[in-house]
Amino acid sequence: MDSSVDTTTSMESSSGRPRLNKYAFACAILASTNSILLGYDIGVMSGAVLYIKDVFKLSSVQEEVLVGSLNVFSLIGALGAGKTSDWIGRRYTIILAAATFFVGALLMGLAPSYPFLMAGRVVAGIGVGYSLMVAPVYTAEVSPAMTRGFLSSFPEVFITFGILLGYIFNYALSSLPPHINWRLMLGLAAFPAISIALGVLYMPESPRWLVMKGKIDEAKRVLRKTSETEEEADLRLQEITKASSDESSNSHGKGVWKELLMPSKPLQRILLAAIGINFFMQASGNDAVVYYTPEVFKAAGIHSRKGLVGVTVIMGIAKTSFVLVSAVFLDRFGRRPLLLLGSTGMAISLIALGLGSKFLEHSVHKPIWAIALCVIAVCADVSFFSIGLGPITWVYSSEIFPTRLRAQGTSLAVSVNRLVSGVVAMTFLSISKKITFGGMFLVLAGIMVLATIFFYFFLPETKGKSLEEIGSLFENKDQREMSTR
Repeated sequence: MDSSVDTTTSMESSSGRPRLNKYAFACAILASTNSILLGYDIGVMSGAVLYIKDVFKLSSVQEEVLVGSLNVFSLIGALGAGKTSDWIGRRYTIILAAATFFVGALLMGLAPSYPFLMAGRVVAGIGVGYSLMVAPVYTAEVSPAMTRGFLSSFPEVFITFGILLGYIFNYALSSLPPHINWRLMLGLAAFPAISIALGVLYMPESPRWLVMKGKIDEAKRVLRKTSETEEEADLRLQEITKASSDESSNSHGKGVWKELLMPSKPLQRILLAAIGINFFMQASGNDAVVYYTPEVFKAAGIHSRKGLVGVTVIMGIAKTSFVLVSAVFLDRFGRRPLLLLGSTGMAISLIALGLGSKFLEHSVHKPIWAIALCVIAVCADVSFFSIGLGPITWVYSSEIFPTRLRAQGTSLAVSVNRLVSGVVAMTFLSISKKITFGGMFLVLAGIMVLATIFFYFFLPETKGKSLEEIGSLFENKDQREMSTR
């Protein structure tokens, strides 16, 4: 107990604010840049699909499959990333993710037909799944407790930045001939993938993975670089080695997956929290709203393709601005307040968007004020997502699992995330045709009300606690009392 107090004290500056370790900051930046690739794909596909469906004469079902397939196949990468990162390390798994996405981007950019394009989506999706699981885990494991929320939110910051880049490239390339512009939109993602893979080579390995592999001296060297003092590094190493030893003795020789599929009571609570937050992140429909914003606004009365892409740029700027706000305040206010604010704000925004869309559906002349309401509501929805669910899902699900189970536990939670994202993206248009866009947004608003209730009752606050302390939050009261005696 005293050691964590000493660690916390050393992490604070004279102003009382957590001191940001520059080396840990650089590691988090490098690890999280992979997320740009997913964000870029989400953003760029929303515009590229307008031209792809004309070139390949796609039906609405084929359009949904094309858009959503990347999310579904990222499930394969997410499931495989846990075992891979425990085997070869977090760092080399990040490089593998970038290399896989590089191949997928080239296949998409050069695709001569719809099946070839789908093959590129499959490969890129696997790379995305690897990246989404391993980047938050690595960042959480390398970060000091007092700044872990800020640093672990970087994957979402880069996803959002990637979405904005995708929108900007959509707008910049939309005036090119239709048989060229979408190829450039999709294929350009191959170039940052190379840079990311080379940059990650300069990162150290996760100290917790090194301890798990018995490389104590190497772990200590990394901790000294990511801590403010040598004493703090020693205290962190003591916590990690003790937790690793306790986990090994408590596992009774069970394999990781057996432990996850036959969990103890505290682990059941951890799984419920991790899977729940990942489920609601995608059940909120945020990815589908981003993918299909042009379709939504076309129905609302905006018919110019340049205008449709322009609106998405405005949405991207709003989304990026608020994810930065969340990252800055995450360690000050905590996970729960921002998560509850975000989900409540999304529910209200989706209700406004649903009612505005319903009005426009029954209006012949499409009044400007109603279109403006829908634009503002969409921007508010993605902004509240960027305050709460967007960054906090990655932070929370990567920090609550014990070290021995972290990679594969997070892998399981992210797999649920990817599966739900794919299902929502691949059914959004079909369901909206049945119940209209307005009806769809009202359904999503109801889901966000349920999400707010779930977060309130099942997600304890983790702000300022070391990864080794967080497990006690999910024990019952009697267990907590016994562990403090």
